[in-house]
Amino acid sequence: MQPQPLITVTNLTMAYGSFVLQRDLNFTIRKGDIFVIMGESGCGKSTLLRHMIGLKEPAAGTIHFHDTDFWAASEHQRSQIMRRCGILYQSSALLSSMTLAENVALPLRQHTTLAQDEIADLVSLKLRLVGLAGFDGFYPSEISGGMKKRAGLARAIALDPDILFFDEPSAGLDPISARLLDDLILELRDSLGATVVIVTHELASIFAIGSDSIFLDTDSRTMIAQGAPKTLLASTTNQKVKQFLTRGGSVEGAELSPHSP
Repeated sequence: MQPQPLITVTNLTMAYGSFVLQRDLNFTIRKGDIFVIMGESGCGKSTLLRHMIGLKEPAAGTIHFHDTDFWAASEHQRSQIMRRCGILYQSSALLSSMTLAENVALPLRQHTTLAQDEIADLVSLKLRLVGLAGFDGFYPSEISGGMKKRAGLARAIALDPDILFFDEPSAGLDPISARLLDDLILELRDSLGATVVIVTHELASIFAIGSDSIFLDTDSRTMIAQGAPKTLLASTTNQKVKQFLTRGGSVEGAELSPHSP
């Protein structure tokens, strides 16, 4: 049985004033997917993510979470939907004046009525899940870039979300740290049963973890490919998509990426 649709995007147009960034986007994200949004710089990948997490209203079209039209829903309904989502921003967005434990505790304090000792136990668990056991009292300035990403991920999973949104999670990381983060995303998807939506241009990550994807084109301002990244690599006849997925090299070279499982 095919997994149920979790997010359905229909005839979506993204624009800034009169400037249309992308138009006529149609795709479905299914439960359990690691869904990759890819394309060249400036194509609108992060803007599409902003539309899905409630930060920017689309110029036209709809985004449904299950049967709920997100942007036609009330503010309360949208808030309830977003409470079931976790977000890891490109910068990790950790508050520098707070320890890692205090950062991870924020959504628990804001959205639950748990007692302090219960929050402390959950925070320790989330930090342990991302490999940061014992770093509760550290400040963001005291840890590496890869550890900041993992701390941001711990905060994103604080409320056991159904959907995780990631914006360029591997940006600024060395290849080893990026691989460890990809492995962690896979583990959390499996352990939490979460669906992952990820904006990235990192080929290693795209092939290592992506189960479905779309490609946004800057020139035509619409989606020109959809499918599992490895399937697209093997079967696409679109030269722009092929060049992106091989970085101008051969298909064989792309398949031999050291990051591939």
